[in-house]
Amino acid sequence: MTRFVPYLSEEQIERDAAALLAEYAQARGVTIAPPIPIEDLVEKHLKLGIEFDDTHRLFGVPRSGLDPDILGAMFFDEGRIVIDESLDPEANPAKESRYFYTVAHEGGGHWRLHRHLFAKHPALQAALFEGPVAPSVICRSSQAKERVEWQADFYASCLLMPRRLVHAEWHERLGRTKPLLLSDLRPNRTVLMRAETLIHEQGRSEAEAVDDALFENVAERFARRFGVSRTAMRIRLEKLGLLLRADPRQQPIKGIL
Repeated sequence: MTRFVPYLSEEQIERDAAALLAEYAQARGVTIAPPIPIEDLVEKHLKLGIEFDDTHRLFGVPRSGLDPDILGAMFFDEGRIVIDESLDPEANPAKESRYFYTVAHEGGGHWRLHRHLFAKHPALQAALFEGPVAPSVICRSSQAKERVEWQADFYASCLLMPRRLVHAEWHERLGRTKPLLLSDLRPNRTVLMRAETLIHEQGRSEAEAVDDALFENVAERFARRFGVSRTAMRIRLEKLGLLLRADPRQQPIKGIL
C-alpha cells in the first residue's frame, strides 16, 4: 500500500486537522475545548458509523496475546468504522483513551487523508485484504510505522491534542510558555515505578525508561484533560517542543563537533 500513499509533511497534516476542528465548530455552533468530542465529530459531523466487533474473527486473523493487533478498520464506501470490541469503553473503561485515539485515527486520519486514494486506485482494496469482508484499511499495531498508518496516527494526535489548546493548557497549568527540560525534573517514587513498568513491558534501558517516565509524569495531568494516554500526551508535548530532552542552546553545531 505504501506506493499509493504520497508524502505529507507534519505541517500539512496538522493544518487539515485544525481545519476539520474549525469546520466542526462552525457547523455545530460550539467552541472547541478539551477533551475533543471525537465521537460527536465523527458520527454527527462526518456522518460515519462506529461499531464494535471482534476484528480478528471478522477478518480471519488469529489473535495472539491479550491486546489486539487489529485495533480498527475503515470501510470508505459504507462510511463505517469497525473497532475491536476490547476497546469498547463501556465494557472496558480503562481502554477509553485508546478507543478515542482509534476513532480519531480512523475517522480523522484515514477518512480525511486517504479516502480519495481508493477512488484513484479501485484495485487497492482487494490487494489489501482477501476474504468475505473487504475493508478499505485494516489498522494493525504491528504496522504502525508504515506511512499510511503513521499519517493517520499523527492526524489523530493533532485532532485530539490541538497545538493551540495544548499551548494554552501548558500556560494555564504551569504558568509559563517556556518548555521544560529533562534536567529540570527529578524522579520520585511514582516515576521510578513507572520506569520499572517500561523496562519490563517494553524492554527499555533503565536510562530511557526513567527519562520517559519523568516526562510522562508531567504529561499525565494534561492527558486527563485531553482524554488521551500519558504516552500519547508525552509524545505530543515533545513534538510541540514543550518537553525537551536537552537544552537546544547547548547542542553541538553539525560539522563542528
